[in-house]
Amino acid sequence: MKEDIVESLKGIVGEDWVIDSEELVKSYLEDETAPGPKPQPVYDVVVVKPANAQEVSEILKLANREKIPVYVRGGATGLVGGCVPTKSGIVLSMERMKEIEVDRENLMAVVGAGVTLGELLQAAEKADLFFPAHPGDEGAQVGGLIACNAGGARAVKTGVMRNYVTGIEVVLPTGEILNIGGKLVKDNISAGKLMHLFIGTEGILGVITKAVIRLSPRFKATATMIVPFNDRHSALNTVPKVLQRGIIPLGLEYVEREAVELSAKHLGLEWPCKEGSAFLIFILAEFDEEALYAKLEELSAICEENGSLEPLLAETAKEQETILKIRSEIYTALKPDTYDILDVCVPPANIGRLLDEIDKIAERYGAMIPVYGHAGDGNVHPHVMLKEGWTEEQYEKVRKEIYEAAIKLGGVITGEHGVGEIRKKDLLLNLSEEEVELLRKLKKTLDPNNILNPGKVLP
Repeated sequence: MKEDIVESLKGIVGEDWVIDSEELVKSYLEDETAPGPKPQPVYDVVVVKPANAQEVSEILKLANREKIPVYVRGGATGLVGGCVPTKSGIVLSMERMKEIEVDRENLMAVVGAGVTLGELLQAAEKADLFFPAHPGDEGAQVGGLIACNAGGARAVKTGVMRNYVTGIEVVLPTGEILNIGGKLVKDNISAGKLMHLFIGTEGILGVITKAVIRLSPRFKATATMIVPFNDRHSALNTVPKVLQRGIIPLGLEYVEREAVELSAKHLGLEWPCKEGSAFLIFILAEFDEEALYAKLEELSAICEENGSLEPLLAETAKEQETILKIRSEIYTALKPDTYDILDVCVPPANIGRLLDEIDKIAERYGAMIPVYGHAGDGNVHPHVMLKEGWTEEQYEKVRKEIYEAAIKLGGVITGEHGVGEIRKKDLLLNLSEEEVELLRKLKKTLDPNNILNPGKVLP
């Protein structure tokens, strides 16, 4: 990076908020992408930490004028290399944008892009409110969650991030600052026409610096129930029957014994359910205990009708936390032996068929592919595990066949992780050339010099 550019950046954000030494830059170069497909970062970058939209605007104006790539970085919890710099340029870290203002009257929060999911949950709880979505790692930052339209375990009841954003402040690649939407439940003008261009497009069209997020009243009663089954199909065939009866859990997860026991061992914990080989984890939340217990009784009856074994109910906060911790750390436990973690999504009733197809692929290649995920919304995470002596081409064949199986069942190659760097070559499995070209034209219109997250999303 030219010295005069570095000095200009220091002039915008202050000397303390620009990092250009190779040693200090290292920690800003990677995310949580699995080892196999993880992109190789470029070390020749300067990290800049703006405090507000105006500073972001000045940085982007400079970068646009000098044609310098800019990579936007949130909490770096992504799994597709979306924030990994692959060209020499600027890493735009949003970590200083920590504003949180909770409006209890309107059940809204105005949140800076650098606020973590954990911080948002705490702020809502302090105001006796609740942020219903829980899109993954609590170290993830709000700006990144919105840019990637993150999902998570609660999407079955509450939807993805898009459902909770009513306004954004966004800086275009050419430096213009837009304030779209606001504290409105209905808005068919600005939010209806513009806002959703920037939600889910993974930062290639603009930098989200602030957002208005919908909150809800706190649930007064919660419970987590593990329902064991002797086989996968009995478990997964129960899911649509539960939803058809009008029971929409806060979360509905599917796991298999081998994966959860490995995760529990990794954490020094014990999986509490001793029966069964396949499990549904129901997380229920209601506004009073009577409604909660009525739902639990009905849910138990439906599961029993469909061949379940004895359910295990966790009522205390500690018991619930243990179960959810084991579920959420499966990837961490599997990661050292994982080549790639996939994110395919099919109509929920087709999950069983997808998993059968994945078993056939694993048998055909002599591969190990454990699968778990969000049973209520059809989004599962097959792990392609490392196999001694395999080449990249062999892993690629397995991955491609899993994608093709999902698409034949009416699905997509990514439900919540996004495209980023590592999935862009497969984007054309789901989108036509015409659709991709339309995205390119939109990108060109807003980012004529292709400075913002270049090389991401679009093949």
